[in-house]
Amino acid sequence: MKILICEDEEILMTAIELRLQKQGFELMKAKSGKIALEKLEKEMPDLCVCDVKSADISGLELTNYIRRVMKSTIPVILIGSLEDEELLLEGAGQGADDFIIKPFKPAELIIRIKRIFQKTAASQAV
Repeated sequence: MKILICEDEEILMTAIELRLQKQGFELMKAKSGKIALEKLEKEMPDLCVCDVKSADISGLELTNYIRRVMKSTIPVILIGSLEDEELLLEGAGQGADDFIIKPFKPAELIIRIKRIFQKTAASQAV
């Protein structure tokens, strides 16, 4: 499974990257929303994890682009701080599948990713 991660905090990106690779996921990394959008246009991942306040193009804009322009149903998980709660809720309204509040442990993100993939597999099996 291929996951696109859009996160500008280097330490958080590295922690997420190490944990996801250890779980066997293939990663596409982007330090800004613009880079994430370029990667999405070239190759569609199986899931997108994006900071709601990503530089230049926000996670909300990326979610909207994935859902409305690309007409894709790939799962989207938004990351934000407690002060971003309204933005995260808005993201859910725009089609994000889940959100997670910083600070978080990478293991919590892995649990959420696996849950989404399990739900996707179960719905495809029906």
